[in-house]
Amino acid sequence: MNSFSGLKKYAIIVAGGNGSRMNSSVPKQFMLLKGKPVIYYPVKCFLSAYNDLEVILVLPKDHIATGEGIVDSLFGRDRIRITEGGATRFDSVKNGLQLVTAESIVFVHDAVRCLVTVDLIHRCFKAAVEKGSAIPVIDSRDSIRYLSGGTHTALDRTRIRLVQTPQTFSSNILQTAFRAEYLETFTDEATVAEASGFNMNLVEGEENNFKITRPIDLILAEHLLSRH
Repeated sequence: MNSFSGLKKYAIIVAGGNGSRMNSSVPKQFMLLKGKPVIYYPVKCFLSAYNDLEVILVLPKDHIATGEGIVDSLFGRDRIRITEGGATRFDSVKNGLQLVTAESIVFVHDAVRCLVTVDLIHRCFKAAVEKGSAIPVIDSRDSIRYLSGGTHTALDRTRIRLVQTPQTFSSNILQTAFRAEYLETFTDEATVAEASGFNMNLVEGEENNFKITRPIDLILAEHLLSRH
């Protein structure tokens, strides 16, 4: 990894969610977790991972001012830029990619996966340098059934992986893929890149790298953060 230390790095952190499933008018990325907004933790982790990494924060139009206030008070603007999100995740990431101006490794991360670690970021970087992409995944602990019409079939969960972020790519791959027209089947960056003919390389994710989507997730995240 050290031999690639000079390669430019960008982290596009996508914060387009709202508080609907949290029963709150405050978007979940701005909810407080141990006295700081949720979005603080992934931004801090990426900035800590590499001294030359630049964060591109993608925010909903109506909440850009809130994001700017958080950045200015907790980080400053030296290594963080803010841009407006779009109607879909695809559009938001595409907007973020407009600020990627150098050949680089690009991480795309969910702002509400606030327990991402430096170790996972480093592993994704190394794999993306070597193979062009790195998609973190974990095993499914639950049994799974596939629904089709009025029938359902049990699937072998040992052959199923749950996908996380940061999904990490060579900038050439990601920028090429995002020239495509949007399709409803684009659920993440990996599906966009696959549609353009690129093979995806899976890496081991982390159990604690979950998304804050429900009130109980905030409680669990606070507990885990308190252990460090």
